[in-house]
Amino acid sequence: MGFGVLVVEDDAEVADFLAWGLREEGIRVEVASDGQAACQQLHDAAWDVVVLDWGLPKMDGLSVLKRFRQHDRTTPVLFLTARDAVEDRVRGLNAGANDYLCKPFAFAELLARVKALSRHQKQQAGRWM
Repeated sequence: MGFGVLVVEDDAEVADFLAWGLREEGIRVEVASDGQAACQQLHDAAWDVVVLDWGLPKMDGLSVLKRFRQHDRTTPVLFLTARDAVEDRVRGLNAGANDYLCKPFAFAELLARVKALSRHQKQQAGRWM
């Protein structure tokens, strides 16, 4: 299979839709439904891209992201959230997100962004000095 994506989403319907769509594209997908589970999965495995909701139970997505970045993790993170205010987008990006997509969203756009983040990550890993 292709690359691996961790989807962190508490809405089961959205999580199932994302997982199904990404798997149809040959992408390995795991789902975490709350912030604590996300932190555990981020600790336990390497991911090529993380799709992260902001409004999560147990620990919000912004806190998950900050904690992840404090451990020098450079995996690309795409915020996928209903928080669409400019201030929220700026906050998310400044906290370490690589991209930000507001709900509702078009799956084709999300897929293109995930693939772009994965390509960028592979290019960075393959860089030589």
